[in-house]
Amino acid sequence: MTEKGLDNFFETYLKKEPLFLDKSVIQSAHTPDEIPHREEQIKQIANILAPALRMERPSNIFIYGKTGTGKTVCVRHTTKKLQGVAKQNNIQLDIIYVNCKLSKIADTEYRLVAHLAREFGKEIPSTGLPTGEVYNIFYKAIDEKKRMIVIVLDEIDQLINKTSDEILYNLTRINSELKNAQISIIGISNDLVFADNIDPRVKSSLSEEELVFPPYNAIQIQDILKHRTSKAFKNNVLEQGLLEKCAAYAAKDHGDARRALELIRVAGELAERNNEEKVSIKHLDMAEDKIEKDRVIDIITTQPLQFKATLYAAILLKKEKKNTTFTGDIYEIYKDICSKTGLRPLTQRRISDIIAEFDMLGIINAKVISKGRYGRTREINLAVPPAIEPKIKEIIVKDLGL
Repeated sequence: MTEKGLDNFFETYLKKEPLFLDKSVIQSAHTPDEIPHREEQIKQIANILAPALRMERPSNIFIYGKTGTGKTVCVRHTTKKLQGVAKQNNIQLDIIYVNCKLSKIADTEYRLVAHLAREFGKEIPSTGLPTGEVYNIFYKAIDEKKRMIVIVLDEIDQLINKTSDEILYNLTRINSELKNAQISIIGISNDLVFADNIDPRVKSSLSEEELVFPPYNAIQIQDILKHRTSKAFKNNVLEQGLLEKCAAYAAKDHGDARRALELIRVAGELAERNNEEKVSIKHLDMAEDKIEKDRVIDIITTQPLQFKATLYAAILLKKEKKNTTFTGDIYEIYKDICSKTGLRPLTQRRISDIIAEFDMLGIINAKVISKGRYGRTREINLAVPPAIEPKIKEIIVKDLGL
């Protein structure tokens, strides 16, 4: 497109009638004033955190449930209200929210504690100091005056996968080092069995209170969509039956309300790009396809090299063999990839665990097959859309340096 053509395109775009009133209402960062079907969970969180207003340390809370069940939005909503009341009453209450999925913030113990210290005005280099010294700077920063601190560790399982559960032990023991400040921790996890795999002494410190968020059903997701889209879109731009179909899509995906909101937003964006006056079922189907492709590519891009090598072995085998692929077949190809890339080969058992994780992420289908006295194996098939296989291969080949 020429420079003049681009100017004309943007001028025309400005004159077009938008379908959205306020797109931010259906974006993931939005914290609504009302959260349907989570009144009980909000009440429980509020009851646990309320003592902070009397400068009494609330119990640590561990919250878990599948993606899109409202965990983060409920915690953000409740802590925002709590902080508002504290401010009105001159109560020194700090709420620190950390997304543990973000690299450069929570991929090492050093970086996480340095990030927390920066929240209290301390400048700490991104590397270079002993971790113990960073803890000391953090302690001194928060202990300068009497205050209550609530640290929210969202996707806490990601933090433990990157570091170890020792960091949780250190954080839950901080109060014994403080004279003026007190800290309470809220851990949020999408992994329902995460707490079973951490050190028992850490679990007993962290999980003073546990809350489980159940998945939403299709009717509940419809309610959430109606509530949000009434503020996000102009009147009469959503085709009849669109919200019902969107809710059915998301309910099929373990009751994921976040996915439903993303679907309806992307469908609206696609309708606008096509100069349509209404958002229809066809736009929803297009959005589903686009989101699935983006999701798969995003998952694969962020995997460690060992995971990429395992997946590449499965892709190569699929091309080679028309019949069924088993774990042992993948392991042989994987070892060959390791020798070419300089990776240290993991054990076959660990590769089997990686395959199980890809199965959980929906990247492959792995069906456990019994071989009688010869044990068990997995029958493996790729589950990624064929259209994006070349892109996946390109990403893996580049990252592995093949």
